[in-house]
Amino acid sequence: MNVVEPGSPAENLVRRVVRVLLNPIAAWDEIDVEETTIEALYRHWVAPLAAIPVVCGAIGQLGFGGYRLFGIPFHRNVFSIVVEGLVGYVLTLASVFVLAVVIDELAIQFGGERSRTQAFKLAAYSGTAGWVAGVFALLPGLGGLVVLLGMLYSLYLLYLGLPKLMRSDPARTLPFFALILVVCIGLALLISLLTSCFGGPISIY
Repeated sequence: MNVVEPGSPAENLVRRVVRVLLNPIAAWDEIDVEETTIEALYRHWVAPLAAIPVVCGAIGQLGFGGYRLFGIPFHRNVFSIVVEGLVGYVLTLASVFVLAVVIDELAIQFGGERSRTQAFKLAAYSGTAGWVAGVFALLPGLGGLVVLLGMLYSLYLLYLGLPKLMRSDPARTLPFFALILVVCIGLALLISLLTSCFGGPISIY
């Protein structure tokens, strides 16, 4: 029996993920005209996909989280890993909304149109590559590189979607994107800083 039933929400999610990743221009055209709400996007897209790097990262740390310092093995306890993951997850959900607000507020300055829902679509769907690449957080070393590449591809998706969803001047897409990039970097640093505060103690084996 197929775990993902035809026409099920899971199948629709997988189909849309593949389309966003492999054919982003056509995907943005479809997303642009779709009727939806911020609540629905959170429930059916952001929440499940943003959980991928959290769950896989936690499993990866539990399985490969040990490291050595001057020949002494160290590891983190399960509780600290779970708490850090949950905090990071909540902050990620919040950051998507913050990014959408910033995009919405800046749109007019770059010849675009304001729309909180369109801006949230852009923030939500552009994060797809980074979240899906979070699967590789299961693996030490090389997995981190793949996750980084996924994040970079998410930025590319954001760049492609800006003029389509926000109706901004195509000639001004690059400065619009550059300003949003600064915001993305700031949010990422803030999330990293706050989640590290919940990292908990490190124990010796």
